[in-house]
Amino acid sequence: MPNYKLISFPLCPYVQRALIVLAEKNVPFERVDIDLANKPDWFLELSPLGKVPVLQADDNVLFESQVIAEYLDEVTEGSLHPTDPLQKAKHRAWIEFASQTLATLWGLYTSETEETFEAKRKELAEKFARVSEQVEGPYFAGDQFHLVDGVWGTVFRYISVFETLGDFDFYQGSEKLRTWHNKVLSRQSVIDAAPADYADQLLAFTKKKDGYLASFITEPKAA
Repeated sequence: MPNYKLISFPLCPYVQRALIVLAEKNVPFERVDIDLANKPDWFLELSPLGKVPVLQADDNVLFESQVIAEYLDEVTEGSLHPTDPLQKAKHRAWIEFASQTLATLWGLYTSETEETFEAKRKELAEKFARVSEQVEGPYFAGDQFHLVDGVWGTVFRYISVFETLGDFDFYQGSEKLRTWHNKVLSRQSVIDAAPADYADQLLAFTKKKDGYLASFITEPKAA
């Protein structure tokens, strides 16, 4: 097995995809976190897109999170995809849908006005309603954890934090979605893919963006 080095950023949901696969497959690796606001020159030489994650496998360099996740799944024993080609394709399609959902989430917590925020909130609710039609439960395809579950776990992690700020009704009361959300976020590989203080870091990042959602964040009371 090659020597792996993962170049990452603690809050990045796309980095978490790779970390979840690395954990599920028990792959040893070295991790190097960088400051995305001040990207080092050596990183820009490695990453054609200037984005994390980047995986170094000995002298080879891979970029783009899903490419990395798929590679790691293929070169290790077993698979986090279904064996049936049609079901595997279906899972990959809903992974791409999760990527689009992450883009909507970005729009949600960077929205500057209430109107824009509400539009993104409704768009998110619609996306969750759409994916819920595909969920068998308790995981996406039943009792077995797949790569698609880990990817949606990075989405659910945002929702868990934002739900502490208010009742935004992202899941519109769907018990199926709530069960899937809870099941995925309780898996150890998903838990370990984010820092222990992830919620605090995300709220601080959201506050710094100073969008509409930041107005829901209250400062802790002095002791």
